[in-house]
Amino acid sequence: MKGYKGENIRNIALVGHGGCGKTTFLEAGLLATGVISRLGKVEDGQTVSDYDKMEIEKGYSINATVVPVEYNKVKLNFVDTPGSFDFVGEVNSALRAVEAAVIVVDAASGIQVGTEKAWDSCKKFGVPRFFLINKTDKDNVNLDETIQALKDKFGTAVVTLDDRESLEEEIAGTDEELMEYYFENMELTDEMFAKGLTKGIGQGDIVPVFSCSAMTGDGVEAVLQNFIDFVPKAADHEPYPALDESDAEIEVPVDPAGKPAVFIFKTLADSFLGKISLAKVISGTIKSGQPIYNANSERDEKLGSLFFVRGKNQEDAPEVVAGDIVAIGKLQNTKTGDTLCEKANIIKLPKVEFPSPTLYQAVEPAKSGDDEKMGSGLKRLMEEDPSFVLENNIETHQTLIGGQGEIQLNIMKDKLKDKFGVDVNTVPQKIAYRETIKGNSDVQGKHKKQTGGAGQYGDVWIRFSPSQEEFEFGEELFGGSVPKNYVPAVEKGLRECMEKGPLAGCKVQNVKAILYDGSYHEVDSNEMAFKIAASLAFKKGIAEAKPCLLEPIMKLEIHVPDDFVGAVMGDLPTRRGAVLGMEPTAGGGQKLMAEAPQAELLDYAIALRTMTQARGVFEMEFSKYEEVPSNIAQKIIEDYKKEQEAK
Repeated sequence: MKGYKGENIRNIALVGHGGCGKTTFLEAGLLATGVISRLGKVEDGQTVSDYDKMEIEKGYSINATVVPVEYNKVKLNFVDTPGSFDFVGEVNSALRAVEAAVIVVDAASGIQVGTEKAWDSCKKFGVPRFFLINKTDKDNVNLDETIQALKDKFGTAVVTLDDRESLEEEIAGTDEELMEYYFENMELTDEMFAKGLTKGIGQGDIVPVFSCSAMTGDGVEAVLQNFIDFVPKAADHEPYPALDESDAEIEVPVDPAGKPAVFIFKTLADSFLGKISLAKVISGTIKSGQPIYNANSERDEKLGSLFFVRGKNQEDAPEVVAGDIVAIGKLQNTKTGDTLCEKANIIKLPKVEFPSPTLYQAVEPAKSGDDEKMGSGLKRLMEEDPSFVLENNIETHQTLIGGQGEIQLNIMKDKLKDKFGVDVNTVPQKIAYRETIKGNSDVQGKHKKQTGGAGQYGDVWIRFSPSQEEFEFGEELFGGSVPKNYVPAVEKGLRECMEKGPLAGCKVQNVKAILYDGSYHEVDSNEMAFKIAASLAFKKGIAEAKPCLLEPIMKLEIHVPDDFVGAVMGDLPTRRGAVLGMEPTAGGGQKLMAEAPQAELLDYAIALRTMTQARGVFEMEFSKYEEVPSNIAQKIIEDYKKEQEAK
């Protein structure tokens, strides 16, 4: 697997619904080019692409994997992506490293949810795309019907390349000069046709459809040749937008003689080799041992071993030129989305865009004392898949893992056990409720303790009332009832009490406390005594000021196809939620703006996927706190008391 120049490199992401045959197509390509001697099967765990132990066990792709296929003196760097919707982060990473994407379609199943999602992702990131209809050997397959379905769903941009007459009009539409010539002559010259086709594909205005059977090998070599002919060359990529040292916008051309710019699009945690960074060389030529600089972490690095990968197989890469994809071993201060460059020539390429988590689970180690080991392992897994997150909730004292769905989170728990030897249990997720007051109170807090020597004496009178601020403290003392030097101790005592309210041990907010009277002892009074007196006043004052529980209310933005709007709107009231507005979205469907309590949304990612046949997506963020309904609040308080009694 020698190094190639940019004009002989095609970087292609394979995307599409799970089970459509992406991985098997790569097997067919490797078989056709003599790299392997027999076709490996996904279900048997024998494929070049799905080599990870977890992928072999599960029988489907989990990681984006680089698999080059060399054909007719051209290297086709395929990046095989998972079909499961939970691993959309892998698709986003792959699309940052390629010049085109091939949406693979099962000939028998036709357009599936994953087909639509792949199309949307390619469109979002501006990646030229192709359709590859696979599994044409299946019984009762009507290729013409599948092609027509693609045209009906995705528009006139979808074309077959064997019908020049219908293609010419599409090609003419990509360029004003071509359009003018076409209308005058009603046909294009061969040169115009080829030039317009290339331009149209590059702009995404033309989406060619190819077909093959990966299982029988029929049509596979023709498809590889089509990719060579029509996928944009790595060397021809438009200059990449980036930022320089002062964050000014610059463009980085694909130039093997230029200053080095290397983009890390994927990180792997290899059990034998340690951390491996998959990288796209954007500019320049890199060599093993070369000093380099991480523009994001602002740390010096050294390019250790460089190697081309084909699944788990590796081959040393003495040097790698602009346009190629390479694996770099053991970069110490580098993660996915970082840019490596010269220290004297700072280049920062845009980071990979990862979706925010939509599903969280609370976990704890199955074995006592494994907390640190669990945290360390989860952080390593975050490096490998940045769409997976780890959060430590300081209010509920729970460790939360977040991602796109149950499959992803279960895989991460399995990986944690397999790679780092930590087994975890999933426990009920707690909500970070808050406490506040709705009324006023006027109370005394008095601390008096005599122990034989110097005693302790502190006495305060405090008025409590609701406030718009989180905590508001003031004093209206007169006549020296409480010396001024003890006032800070009173405030400190109150602030410490705000961390744990009397109802359910939750953080207290929106309280105003006015210290207006008290008394002291010349000998026995001190800061600690007044701090304790303040805490006594707090507990009594909050209890007498109509305390109540507050719950976090989340703002939701839900994107739903028209067919499922009714189901989603009907579900929200069952979650104590409300739709605040609705508007149509570009490309069809509706965007619903809604609010609902966080406690009712813990499983919303799973529910929405079920309600919309996996077509609905949502984003969620904190909006505000509102009072918990009394019947629910009562249960929360009772559960807290039982928990305290059990300790």
